[in-house]
Amino acid sequence: MAGADDSVAVIPGSPDALYRYRFRQVDPPSDRFTFQDRELSFYFKPTPDALRFQVENRQNRPVWILWDRSSFIDPNGASGKVGHGTTRWADRFKVQPDTQIPALGSYGDYVLPLDYLLDPAGSDQQLHRPLFPEDHTAPQYADRTFGVDLVFMVEERPLTYSFRFRVASVMAR
Repeated sequence: MAGADDSVAVIPGSPDALYRYRFRQVDPPSDRFTFQDRELSFYFKPTPDALRFQVENRQNRPVWILWDRSSFIDPNGASGKVGHGTTRWADRFKVQPDTQIPALGSYGDYVLPLDYLLDPAGSDQQLHRPLFPEDHTAPQYADRTFGVDLVFMVEERPLTYSFRFRVASVMAR
């Protein structure tokens, strides 16, 4: 996979995939893949490729995503560093710069396990394994959970926002 293309389909996934996935946000529970508090508002779109999200800063002061303090829990239960849209193979052992979200601004990106990055053989593309296969092995991922712990710096204090998702179903196309 190069990058993490957004799916415009109702059910995300590759058009030629053998299987399609349906996801549920289980923690905090939401049937619309959303969460908000007085600081931030989140919208998620899980796909077989990556976990896409948008976050809106609801306050009149900037906040920062602390990538190096954030983590991803993959569908096999392993927890590790998080990669996102600008993370490259060459950067995997470096400190990832924080991302500022301006006052009342928004930011969209995708996240995946940093360990899923692949060597692009000299290219500057971000290549990575998908979160979930769409081949004959897909049915074994039914009921698996995965998620992200995103750490934000809000008014000089770190806040962790934990989100968990479950594969609600895997269906043959």
